Amino acid sequence: MEVRAIYRMARISPFKSRDVARSIKGMDAQDAFNVLAFYPKKAARLIRKTLGSAIANAENNHNLRVQDLYVKGVFVDEGPKFRRYQPKARGSAGIIRKRTSHICVVLDEKENKS
Repeated sequence: MEVRAIYRMARISPFKSRDVARSIKGMDAQDAFNVLAFYPKKAARLIRKTLGSAIANAENNHNLRVQDLYVKGVFVDEGPKFRRYQPKARGSAGIIRKRTSHICVVLDEKENKS
């Protein structure tokens, strides 16, 4: 059974987050949670928070065991951009785009080989 958690409007660029997301795809949920604790990027902290929420959803809402879960997918989509303006030469203005992300973590149960 698929379980998901979504973190919307995370204040990080999706380009920076996708590198971390690719590194945990296919791992056991508990292993991925531990690996993200030592990953030296801000995106790892945000994805770890979302992964923890997905694990909690699986345990509390669907009565699944953490040992049977793996990371089926991590999707980082682009959210809305906050636009700010900075003065430039000769009276013009430059746009500063503060990008946001929507982080989605999908967990699934491992197939039993019995």
